[in-house]
Amino acid sequence: MDQELQPLDADELMGFFERIGRLPAGDAEWVGQLFQECMRARMREAELLESQGGGSENAPMTGNSAFDAQLAQVALDAAEWLKTLWNVGYMGAGSFPSQPRTAFPVIGLEDVLKSSLFARIREGKRPLPFPPPTRNGLPWHDLVEGPSESHVVHAEMVDDGNGETIGAIVEGCVDWHIIEEVSKGGEYVIQYRGKGPLFRLNVNPFFSTMQRQPPQWERQIRVQERAGVRSFILIWLSGNNAPAREIPLPAATWERAESEAAYWVAINHPEMYGQIRFEQLASG
Repeated sequence: MDQELQPLDADELMGFFERIGRLPAGDAEWVGQLFQECMRARMREAELLESQGGGSENAPMTGNSAFDAQLAQVALDAAEWLKTLWNVGYMGAGSFPSQPRTAFPVIGLEDVLKSSLFARIREGKRPLPFPPPTRNGLPWHDLVEGPSESHVVHAEMVDDGNGETIGAIVEGCVDWHIIEEVSKGGEYVIQYRGKGPLFRLNVNPFFSTMQRQPPQWERQIRVQERAGVRSFILIWLSGNNAPAREIPLPAATWERAESEAAYWVAINHPEMYGQIRFEQLASG
């Protein structure tokens, strides 16, 4: 095998990681995402080789190399976590959404061990580009994207002193907006900070419930294969007779394509995040 085709070792990979940080912000973002995808692919390769007993002598990552790759992935995940804390302010009830942030929050061992955001990143999931709702001061990702659509909650309504309902407090979080009052004093459609899914909140003196509403819009993801390579493209319709946009998705599976499409929506149309159903469209 030519020298140029030899797999890079962990030190060389981390060298590239450091160089990414010196790129202009616009380039660093997409190059950093591509680099993370490469690292995840390398990690997966190492896991497969380990499960097969180490592979051949020319295998790119075995033994200490696989361990180095795991350490490198932890470093990358930690960097993404810290970047999100700075750019988004993901510190639960103690966060301040106003920008710019002037001082980085002090982080201790307990913050690392108990951070649902760090755990989320370590699972290979993208952080949301805005803080999720909180439950008793902790990020509540499952409410927005978990498998369960219904939750029993403690909730109370906030009025303006003249009997008009102006907001809701759910599980100690005060940032819920009233979208619609279905029945006076009993049932509402609410949304967190004007972003993400809509929820139907039923208020009861003993216990209240929140039901995540089904998607109200639909967008297509086109699947196409060329030269044995499968790719996914989000077809985005913005209305007003504007031409459809084609958004390439960095994904190799349908599940990842849906995740990447949802992430794109969260960045570009946060008010629609969690309210879109994606339909698979085969290339003609």
